[in-house]
Amino acid sequence: MPIKTSIAIITAAVVAGTLAAPQAWAQAVEGKLVLYTSQPNTDAQQTIDAFKAKYPKVDISFVRDGTPRVMAKLRAEIEAGAPQADLLLIADAVTMEGLKKENRLLAHDKAETSAYPAGVHDPAKFWFATKLITTGIVYNTKAAMKPTSWLDLIKPEAKNLLAMPSPLNSGAAMIHTITLTGNLPTGWAFYEALQKNGALAAGANGDILRQVATGEKLYGMIVDFMPIREKAKGAPVEFVFPSEGVSAVSEPVAILKSSKNPEAAKAFVDFLISKDGQELALKQGYVAAHPDVALPAGYPDRSAIKLMPFDAGKALADEAASRKRFSAIFE
Repeated sequence: MPIKTSIAIITAAVVAGTLAAPQAWAQAVEGKLVLYTSQPNTDAQQTIDAFKAKYPKVDISFVRDGTPRVMAKLRAEIEAGAPQADLLLIADAVTMEGLKKENRLLAHDKAETSAYPAGVHDPAKFWFATKLITTGIVYNTKAAMKPTSWLDLIKPEAKNLLAMPSPLNSGAAMIHTITLTGNLPTGWAFYEALQKNGALAAGANGDILRQVATGEKLYGMIVDFMPIREKAKGAPVEFVFPSEGVSAVSEPVAILKSSKNPEAAKAFVDFLISKDGQELALKQGYVAAHPDVALPAGYPDRSAIKLMPFDAGKALADEAASRKRFSAIFE
């Protein structure tokens, strides 16, 4: 056999083996998985369907509720010595840090995160960001002042016209509060100024959007996708990513140490943080955590969105003090 021919055959065999390896591994991953998630039902089902398309031998089911109720269910199961979930996909990293501190999570050391900037995922690889849901400013289009900075909300033009979720009732709002007080030069004085300016701290994001869209309030602090989607439907609202930066919850995923199928659970994590998994987040209308994935319609370029630094471990340690401080200001 000519040398060139034999080299070509060997090369083809190597390439074929390389291409077949991931497919073979996907076929090898099998068994049952249970996901506990705070994703909307439609998003959760789309995520599972996309995963099963790649891993057809995995029988995955999910339980869906808000993060506090998901955690209450999991806590009750842990207390009973029978946790049912293999995976968690919930709203915030602070909750994950709590579970990590309790030694409830399994590290996925081999997860491929090199494409992501530092600070997006847990450095120890116990949890992984899947999205970036930021909190910025929404305003009614009839408002005279068009805010571009967080500090605009303490101006006389916004007096008694600002609504925001309370961090006492919302994990995302607590992360937002801790992020702003840790990054704005004025710290907690910013929230003191908001209170003096008549800011209303109550209700969930949907209620904030309703108040601003109807003109009951002209300004609000809110997660990005709600007003951006409503504007596309014709609502008289605009969303602003303030110049100082924004906070973000990352809807992280993690594997429970008690998982009965850790290999399949790792495959699920790998899928979510892969380019394909991140493209799915985009199709669902969210800002993907992966820096190379485009943003949904209605968003500015990724370079225009400045994320404020956030340390989930420190936020966990500071949460009780932050809750007490906020309560003292808005009592």
